[in-house]
Amino acid sequence: MSLNNYKYNNSLTSYSRFITKEVNVGDIPLGGNNPIRIQSMTTTDTMDTIGTVEQTIRMVNAGCDYVRITAPSIKDAQNLAEIKKELKKRGYNVPLIADIHFTPNAAEVAARIIEKVRVNPGNYVDKKKFQQLEYTDSEYQAEVERIRERFTPLIKICKEYGTAMRIGTNHGSLSDRIMSRYGDTPFGMVESALEFVRICEDEKFYNIVLSMKSSNTQVMVQAYRLLINRMIEAGMNYPLHLGVTEAGDGEDGRIKSAMGIGTLLEDGIGDTIRVSLTEPPENESPVAILLADRYKTRITDNSIPDIEKYCINPFEYKRRETFDVLSVGNPNVPKVIMDFSNTSNISKETLNKIDYKYNESLDKWLIGDQAADFVFLGNKQLDFDIPNPLKAIYNYNTWLSLLDKTTGFPYFSFSEFVNAQTKSFICNFVELTIDDLNKNVNNINNLENVIFIITTNNPNGLAEQRYITNFMLQNGIKNPVIFKRTYNIEKEKLMLYPATDFGGLLIDGLGDGIWVENKNTKIDTNFVNKISFGLLQAARVRTSKTEYIACPSCGRTLFDLVDVTNSIREKTGHLKGVKIAIMGCIVNGPGEMADADYGYVGSGVGKITLYKNKEVVKKNIDSNLAVEALINLIKNDGKWIEKSI
Repeated sequence: MSLNNYKYNNSLTSYSRFITKEVNVGDIPLGGNNPIRIQSMTTTDTMDTIGTVEQTIRMVNAGCDYVRITAPSIKDAQNLAEIKKELKKRGYNVPLIADIHFTPNAAEVAARIIEKVRVNPGNYVDKKKFQQLEYTDSEYQAEVERIRERFTPLIKICKEYGTAMRIGTNHGSLSDRIMSRYGDTPFGMVESALEFVRICEDEKFYNIVLSMKSSNTQVMVQAYRLLINRMIEAGMNYPLHLGVTEAGDGEDGRIKSAMGIGTLLEDGIGDTIRVSLTEPPENESPVAILLADRYKTRITDNSIPDIEKYCINPFEYKRRETFDVLSVGNPNVPKVIMDFSNTSNISKETLNKIDYKYNESLDKWLIGDQAADFVFLGNKQLDFDIPNPLKAIYNYNTWLSLLDKTTGFPYFSFSEFVNAQTKSFICNFVELTIDDLNKNVNNINNLENVIFIITTNNPNGLAEQRYITNFMLQNGIKNPVIFKRTYNIEKEKLMLYPATDFGGLLIDGLGDGIWVENKNTKIDTNFVNKISFGLLQAARVRTSKTEYIACPSCGRTLFDLVDVTNSIREKTGHLKGVKIAIMGCIVNGPGEMADADYGYVGSGVGKITLYKNKEVVKKNIDSNLAVEALINLIKNDGKWIEKSI
């Protein structure tokens, strides 16, 4: 599919919200000039009226503007009226959203009761049997007409009752028809939604919200960008609901959600968000609020020059071409720099914090999967030999004082580097700011043995670092770049802000490493190191641990997702690079775990079905035997390793 341009937001360098049309959801409108709205989803059985009401109240008290409730059957949809009645009785008038997948009849019932209905185009009427099918143009169009016939009654009900609709595409649940023509791609996701939008517009229904959700942050970001590009081309401006589906829990779930959602928020994209965590739903809104609040006071900054030509395709991942300096740069995985410049009394034990463990009896270093690549020591010198894979960086004047200058590498300001008489013949780390670029525009072209550390203090730092890197692309400058940001914030924010700041740069393939400098002395270096590797894994650019694609639970879920996820993680958390999907039901089954190596899916009460990729391997295993069966499946594939002590 050809694209006329790469436009997907107002500006790549000056922050402003991408203005969409306003859509009314009960008494709380979204889009337009409204604040970014927060939503979450209940995990109770929809037929449990009191349980659902009480959980909804906890979610509202935690900051939810909207609450989504699954309606897998007509009976569940009908009970939304009882839930709404009980909420009003208790003084809550929160807009409710019915979540629909396979049941048009339930959608039509729910649309008469609640304020918004969500439909998934891949599951709603369209065929999805994960088969490779070929469609002629006439066959393809016939299927679209069949969908139109079945979908139109819901549109008419929404028009009559003033009900909003979210057309929510999920990466893993594209229909066979869409897959046959567009493949498992952002293009397929966008077209899947736009088919339904066109039917709505033919019926003159415009109270629509769109979403493009995926557990793969690259795919998710690319799909939203492409959707906006296509909307601009078609004269549409529907509001967007943002979310990374099946993000997981804990640090990983927060980092992954912030990586996808924050990358888009940085570009002014997004009208409502949900952070999907495999945790109680009231835990989601505080995280979403922290993300959204960062942009309440974000100013439009015109100090960064416009990017007239973005030198990458924002709708697909391609790593920036560089030359190799000290194994930094394409095609090497992006690196992690950890900062010990303010740490007193650095010993061998100190390096435990960055996954280097010294065994004194063997006089040997044990190197973990999240071992930092570089350590910045500033003006400090070590009284022991650094472990072989780890490389030390010193401030320039301290490096000059080293007896053996090959044991570390100098860090220069740009002016220091220009004026330095002595430089490393192996590698020089040179700080580069936008001011340095403006003053020395003719002096940075392919400097030998130089890795640029691109730094910024601009509130719109991602835009500034993007501008610098795009300048290098335009001018054929192929030095590797490492992005550095400095933080003095609490722990919860440190799981989120770096993900939003580095996300767009990593997802666009612009970076060869990251440096998260932490000024908060209450946060341990080990945590910063874990965050740094978590950022690279969330961006899908470097794998250092097992990845869990775990759904956040809902009323369809057939087992306790939190307990099961923790149990599986405890036994498999050492399997670097293995992706395991943990899904509460078949709706979030083989499709939603498109990226996973193995799937653990609820198939009935007390029953689990195991998948390898999208293929069923074992059906209806007793749940008390299922985790062990999953481990045996991994072992039979030769991907199992024993835990190191």
